Amino acid sequence: MAEKLPKNEKDDTVPFFPDHFMTEFRVALVIIGIFIVIGAIGMFRHIGLEDPADPLNTPLHVKPEWYFLFLYQLLKVVPDYVFFGQIEGRVLITVTVIVGLLAFMLLPFFDKKEDTKRAWWIRAGLSALALIIIIALTIWGEVS
Repeated sequence: MAEKLPKNEKDDTVPFFPDHFMTEFRVALVIIGIFIVIGAIGMFRHIGLEDPADPLNTPLHVKPEWYFLFLYQLLKVVPDYVFFGQIEGRVLITVTVIVGLLAFMLLPFFDKKEDTKRAWWIRAGLSALALIIIIALTIWGEVS
């Protein structure tokens, strides 16, 4: 049977500087070198995917990415002016969404009460309703 050598803490650790630092430094240099090579190749061999962008010519069917589709559809659904022409619909939707997100983020800091079963069901129901509305608006925005 092999004898166990006494553990020495100095043998178990590897110092950050210079061992780990130099390894990371070399990796960073290799990555920067790859970027420089790719940039140099791109300077001399232009690879055009499409025509250059024209800021004066917007395509007709521009849609946002899927994660913004419900907001886009919400902006299309709300009329131009709401509350008897007092508030613009776009402003109302923008402010409402921002205030709702801030309230959602800050709620755990203000809700310090003991959680009851009724309160849990109310929060779960409101969350499910919001999720269903977001999913429905996203699908509606995709097909419209």
